Amino acid sequence: MSLTMGGGPFAKDAPDTVNYTLESPHHALHAHPFPRRVRAELGGQEVLDSERGVLLHETSLLPQLYVPAEDVRTDVLTPSDRSTHCPYKGDASYWHMRVGERVAENAVWAYPDPGPGAAWLRGLVAMYWDAADTWYDEDEPVRGHLRDPYHRVDTRPASVLVRVAFGDVEIARSARPKVLSETGLPNRYYLPPNDVRRDLLVPSRTRTLCPYKGRATYWTLRLGDHEVPDVAWSYSTPLKDGLDVRDHLCFLHDELTVSAERS
Repeated sequence: MSLTMGGGPFAKDAPDTVNYTLESPHHALHAHPFPRRVRAELGGQEVLDSERGVLLHETSLLPQLYVPAEDVRTDVLTPSDRSTHCPYKGDASYWHMRVGERVAENAVWAYPDPGPGAAWLRGLVAMYWDAADTWYDEDEPVRGHLRDPYHRVDTRPASVLVRVAFGDVEIARSARPKVLSETGLPNRYYLPPNDVRRDLLVPSRTRTLCPYKGRATYWTLRLGDHEVPDVAWSYSTPLKDGLDVRDHLCFLHDELTVSAERS
């Protein structure tokens, strides 16, 4: 995804189509200031508030926010016995976070004496996303994790005939799909609901959360007594990057055949 995943310049599968050589270890670190205020709440109280965040991009990992230690409430922290070692950043120390009856174990970590390749981490701490009840990017609640500024989602109408089938049974056929291009991922075709055999689909309990497109609802294929779970997903209440595919369905499953023919 972006710089560190999906073929990005700092990814393990970095492209060969460049005219430069990165003089760096196989595992790269790249940090830059995050441009907006970020806050976190636990147990109804604000525990982190920073306008000086640093977003760390690390090979094969999602970007991680680090903030100055003084931007986290020290009165809710207690030292943990946990310690981990990273060959690129150094030895990490951890703290539990408690607000009233709410406890997030090993919620915060830091590198008190970071390695020479990450000396700029000194004085900064990080907090697990699932340790907080709510995160805010300025005043907007964060879904999943902070959006990566190098990550894009673009949707366009496409002159393609898309067919979706399970064996000999056609599930969907559309000449008006939308193609969604997302950084580091293959293009996906989203089909209007009227072009889908909705009588063959039933809602699944599966839900996933994308910080760019929103919360996805999944659909199970039902043919008589036979069911194939989670063959498609859709966004009924998408975030900004998913508005163009609201209520459209995207199909992806090993038991399905999805073909696209240019007109």
